[in-house]
Amino acid sequence: MSRTRVVIAMSGGVDSSVSAALLKEQGYEVTGVSLQLYDPVPREPGCRMKTCCSLDDVLDAGRVAKRLGIPFEVLDMRVEFKERVIDYFIAEYAAGRTPNPCIRCNDLIKFDLLLKKAKEMGADFLATGHYARTVEDGAGMKRLLTGLDTAKDQSYFLFTLTQEQLQQVIFPVGMLEKTGVRQLAAAYNLPVANKHESQEICFIPDNDYVTFLENNGVVQNPGDIVTGDGTVIGRHAGVHRYTVGQRKGLGIAWKHPLHVRAVDTEKNQIVVGERGELAVSSLTAANATWSSTPPGAEFRAACRIRYRHKPAPCRVLMEGEGRFTVFFDIPQSAVTPGQAAVLYDGAYVLGGGWIE
Repeated sequence: MSRTRVVIAMSGGVDSSVSAALLKEQGYEVTGVSLQLYDPVPREPGCRMKTCCSLDDVLDAGRVAKRLGIPFEVLDMRVEFKERVIDYFIAEYAAGRTPNPCIRCNDLIKFDLLLKKAKEMGADFLATGHYARTVEDGAGMKRLLTGLDTAKDQSYFLFTLTQEQLQQVIFPVGMLEKTGVRQLAAAYNLPVANKHESQEICFIPDNDYVTFLENNGVVQNPGDIVTGDGTVIGRHAGVHRYTVGQRKGLGIAWKHPLHVRAVDTEKNQIVVGERGELAVSSLTAANATWSSTPPGAEFRAACRIRYRHKPAPCRVLMEGEGRFTVFFDIPQSAVTPGQAAVLYDGAYVLGGGWIE
């Protein structure tokens, strides 16, 4: 009888590399795949990028595959990545929202295009190095859970996974702590055992997103910086330079630190206030995705409004047409349009949507 075949998305980092090693050790027939997603930017000789999916990372992934003795190939998805992720990133900032390109990439590239490609290659499953888990309930439904290492949990980035997709994915390191993954990488003698983690947006390696936006067609359009009552206290060089919660770079002397409360593209204004003014009691999200049927028309959950945010207890009201409203037990700061609101029941991911 043939072995179960798995395509492992290899980013060149330690997590996906150890995932590949674990799958092989567990007896799967493993093929490694790296994605070429964007053209590299010029950089100083000998300087390695600190992002994922760079050419350096593809080379690292190839070296790991060779060490493990598994087939390896590189898929060119630059056109699709530009259309589905980079163009979205630019448009969202131009519209005064703060996008999350990592969720978008997982949704439309890895677990859509790559998953389809894996099936074309004859694979039974697609695996990634995400810190998340899946379990099957008594009815055969797959549930998405947080990673065992809460400090590295990446379930927030995976809320768009549908039931059909969950049935076809594996997260080999989801049950491990990061320290354990590092130890396994050393034990397997992988060439990336001590490699640093990626930290920036992959296609903006210097983390200067403002310059990136302006080099890609977003025009500087100066306007007023105002307080909540409309008092003008400064000028801005373009709404795309600001995000809700931002404190640095406002260029305003004030008796207390000021933060961005809202980005108003219609009036071309940045609304600022003191930290206490950032808290809101509710949010509305659209384009919701659920891994299974929502718990009901109204239910209790915990809501995470950004990656490192501690899930906040709340009441959720379904609004129809893929929309829901979250009412927080305790007001939350810096709720940001364009980011994801992900709902949890303990360790279980219920689903989520995009903050309006």
